[in-house]
This record gives sequence, structure tokens and C-alpha cells, in this order.
Amino acid sequence: MSDAPLPHDSALLPGTPRVVPANGIQLRDVDQDALRVLSRLQRNGFEAYLVGGCVRDLLLGRKPKDFDLATAAHPRQIKRLFRNGRIIGRRFRLVHVVYGLHVVETATFRADPAAQENQENDGDEEAGDLLITEDNVYGCAAEDARRRDFTVNALFYDPTAGVILDYVDGLPDIEAGVLRTIGDPPTRFAEDPVRILRAIKFATRLGFRIEEATWQAMCSHAHTLSRSAAPRVAEEILRLLRSGTALGAFRMLRASGALATLFPEIDDYLGRRDDPDPAAHDRADLYWRLLEALDADIHAGSEPTPAVLLAVLFLRVVEHKSEGGGTPAAALAADLIEPLATSARLPRRAVEGAKRIIAHQHRFTQPWTQSPRRMLFLHSEDFPEALHLFRLRSAAWGQGWDVYEGWLERYKSARAMPVSELAGLRRKGRRRGGRRRRGSGRGAPGSGTDDASAS
Repeated sequence: MSDAPLPHDSALLPGTPRVVPANGIQLRDVDQDALRVLSRLQRNGFEAYLVGGCVRDLLLGRKPKDFDLATAAHPRQIKRLFRNGRIIGRRFRLVHVVYGLHVVETATFRADPAAQENQENDGDEEAGDLLITEDNVYGCAAEDARRRDFTVNALFYDPTAGVILDYVDGLPDIEAGVLRTIGDPPTRFAEDPVRILRAIKFATRLGFRIEEATWQAMCSHAHTLSRSAAPRVAEEILRLLRSGTALGAFRMLRASGALATLFPEIDDYLGRRDDPDPAAHDRADLYWRLLEALDADIHAGSEPTPAVLLAVLFLRVVEHKSEGGGTPAAALAADLIEPLATSARLPRRAVEGAKRIIAHQHRFTQPWTQSPRRMLFLHSEDFPEALHLFRLRSAAWGQGWDVYEGWLERYKSARAMPVSELAGLRRKGRRRGGRRRRGSGRGAPGSGTDDASAS
């Protein structure tokens, strides 16, 4: 690509791409397995290109996370060419070509199923529901480009010919740093509301400005996210949290109204933007600072588990509701996070882990003792994640870092403890717990002190 910005060209004929030399892309930056798949498809007479995010990132000088292909070959034709390929998906059937641990995702060109349905129902007075539930209508390269979500994600790259094919004016938007939908924005978000989350992800990750009509449509359709498949929403939320731009993403979620739809408890906690009460602003500031600490942690190379990410999402809400000695943090965490396990079908381990590590936070600020329960906490499966969360909150709020470092040193020492000594601690812990359950003193039922607070 040249350095000169490319103008939008509305005069392009339907099905005619702008073809631009891919001067800014080096073949050494392209995944070799993807090139191998593409080359075999083309040698067997099938049109095939690298497509989507990998092309966008290569043009922006970024390292793509993966390399996806689009081709005129149908899934079974692809499967016949690759013994190491397997057909996957129901809503969107494609082929995974597997090389060891590496997967090259290869999809057949799609047409817009909504457009086809509109043609079939042409003349009907009532418009049908635009939400796409089936996406296996095959088409040509031009149709495939136009059914994608955003212009910057719809570019095709042919490494063999060394050219970029642009059917949707995506090149000018990459040059200008603008994110816009392909086609009518309200229609595209009505077809798939999860595109709202994807728009926020791309805008914050790439530093792009969302085009005004696209933004207005995002805001007006944010409430429709409740209709989307819960696992897809959960996957996008976790991606936002681990993106390194969670602060900007969640501010944009809130501004668009999507946060109120997906996480009303968090939106209520943050309060009204025009609330004159300084306490409300301080509350919101604590939440944003925790997301900022998460971003800094990820940029430093950390890889938080899904349990830690979910705990960050709800920690301040739980702590705020538990202030004043009311409902224990463990119960509040369960009430807030448990519905996600059912509605979003998140991994049970992540949900349960998030609940536990939030409940464990008070332990870090209690005076240290060499009790068996404290030592066993250091050896528990939850401890690394709980300590990770405590590190984030210490960094966010500028206090407790010395406490964190003390616990980190104890953890390093505890990991060197002989197995026989650890087994002895566990026996002592079990005996102590048994005496508490049988006795009527401190720690017994009704005494007002549970095991967690006693530790």
C-alpha cells in the first residue's frame, strides 16, 4: 500500500473489487501452514484468499493471532483435499486443517442469508426477524466480503498474486483509522447484536474511531444483546477483559448501553454519570482503576485465568454490597456470578473459582499466624489466583503492596515445604475443624465466626 490515503469509491461496480498491490506485506510474516493450504486449494482450481483480521493486521504492521482462509470450495471439497481436515460447526460450517497443534480455519465463501430470504419473500408486507440463526448460504467472493461485519475485516489477500482485493472500501478506512459497518448499520446489528461487542473490541484494540452512524446504531441496538447466544457473548466479554484495553472497552460498553443490558448490577454500581454525589464518582473511579490495573498487568506479560477475569469484573460490586457487615462476600459473589454459569454456560471451574477467590480476599489483610489453616491456604488450589486478584487490587488502589509481597514470599517458601510436613498440616487442620464442629465455642455453628474468618 502507498502512503497516500485512498478515497472511498462508491462507483465500484457490484462484484468488482479494487485491486491494490500488497507492497506492505512480506511473505515471511504470513503463516506457512496457511500458505500451504491456500496453495493446494489454488492448484486444484479453487479461488482462495487469506481474509479478515489477519489481512487487516498485516496492513497495520501488527502480528496476526491467526490466519483464516476463504475459498470457493465447499466444506466437503476442502475435506477431500486435506486428510488432516475436519468439518466443524452447525450455524457456520467450515473446515479446520490441522498441523500438529496448529489449526488453519478454512471457510467457504458465504452469501448474505438475510438478503436471500428477503428476495424469497419479496412482496410480503411484513418484514421478518433480521436475527441470523443460519449462515450456510454459499456465494462468491464479492458476496462473502459484503456479508462480513466491518469494512476493515473484509479484505482479501492473495499471496500468490501479491495483491489485496477490496470489495467494500475497507482500505480507505484502514488508512483513516475508522471502523464502520458494511451496509446499513441498524440492519447489521439487528442481524447479529454481538457485532456491537466486536466493534468495541476492534475500536479499542486498534485505536480506531467508530463512524458516527455505526455508533448510533450500536447504542440503539444495545438492548438486543439479550437475544444473542449467551456463550458467544461470554466469549467476547472474556476477550475484552484479556485484551489489554479492558478499561476503554468497558467505558465504551457503558456509554453505548450494552453494559446495562449485560451486567445491570455493575451498571447500577457505577451510578448515573450526572450524579452530584462525590461518593458515587469515587465508587466508579475504584472500578475503573481495577480495570486499568488489569490492562497494565496483561501488558506486562501476565495471563489471568478466566476465574481471575470474572473476579475482577465483580469484585468491587461484591465488596460494596458487603460493606457494613451485612451479607458475607462469599454469598454475594455467588448471587452475582452464579447466574452466568447457567445463562452463559461459562466453564464451571471459572465460575466457582471466581466466587472463591473473591471470598478469600479478606484473608490477605488479616494478621499473619503460623496456624495450620493459614499454611493450608498457601497450598490450596485457589491461592495463586486469589493472590493474583489481591495483586491487582493493591496496584489499582495504591495500598497493600507490601502485604502482597509478604504473601508472595510465604508462598515461595511454602512451595518448598516437604510433602510429609504438608500432610501433617492437613491432618492437624482436619482435627481442628472436627473439634470446632463438635464444640460449642469459637467457630461452632451459631457462634458468629465461620471457618474463613477464623483463619
